[in-house]
Amino acid sequence: MSKTTFALIGTGVVGERIINQILAHPNCEIVSVYDENKTRLEEISTRYQLPVAESLEVLLQTHPDWVYIGTPPVSHAPLSEQIAASGLNILSEKPLAHDARDGIRMVKAAAEANVQTAMHFPLMYSPVLHSLKNELNSESLGDIVRIELHTYLPNWPRKWQQNPWIGTREQGGFIREIFPHYLQLMYHLFGNFTISSHTTTYPANEELCETGVTALAKTESGIPIVLNGLSGIGQEESLEFKVFGTEKAMTIRNWSELWVSERDLEAVRVIPDIQPNSLIDACHHVINGQQSFVVSFEEGLMVQEWIEQLLI
Repeated sequence: MSKTTFALIGTGVVGERIINQILAHPNCEIVSVYDENKTRLEEISTRYQLPVAESLEVLLQTHPDWVYIGTPPVSHAPLSEQIAASGLNILSEKPLAHDARDGIRMVKAAAEANVQTAMHFPLMYSPVLHSLKNELNSESLGDIVRIELHTYLPNWPRKWQQNPWIGTREQGGFIREIFPHYLQLMYHLFGNFTISSHTTTYPANEELCETGVTALAKTESGIPIVLNGLSGIGQEESLEFKVFGTEKAMTIRNWSELWVSERDLEAVRVIPDIQPNSLIDACHHVINGQQSFVVSFEEGLMVQEWIEQLLI
């Protein structure tokens, strides 16, 4: 079986994580990397001994199995159209696009070119999600009575993610950067849902992104959802996705911790003994005609539409 090949557009912090995942996979390799930031491109290519493309056109001419888009959201649609026109499969960062209109362009381009699409939602490949999913499937939580998301961020942008766009109202903000992971997670576990009301707060400076959001939603089966986000506050960073059942409640805390609580008892951390396939495994399997889970652009567009509602 030949190796699955990747070319990467964008070598930022998250792009570097993807590079490390690909390099660690025995059945995958990187054939080209490109970034408009030449200093960063040289730094990354030297650090990992990667072949550099002098332009996007040169990168596409390497004919990889997947082209990864790790650039600011406003560039996702035009890049996807160009990649799809070259007949290449697309792996995109979240959010899918700058807005739903661009997301529709991406879905259309991929469908017309008949190429595969996938999105980088790391929670989908995490042990904590698969453990939570198993508990839901076994109905050990009892009846699910509420789903909640709480994101508290003392700093936005986060200290490790400083770039020119992440704090802007045009492209950045935690609703675009953090909420997609959990909105997609909710859809994956509980199906479609509708946002019924929300309040989003913004600073006086119209160039800066949101500082807070509260929202109510409900799944098609009637489970209430509470969404809550706040930045620029005096506490440590805390992210909690909570599923409340009549028998147990389970929480994914700070991305990688799973906690379970029962009536009148303190929460206990659960260490999953599951090692699910990774995103790179999934991309490799897709190329080789094997069944594997990826988040498609169509699903990314649904998430994009919820994001847009919250940003109004």
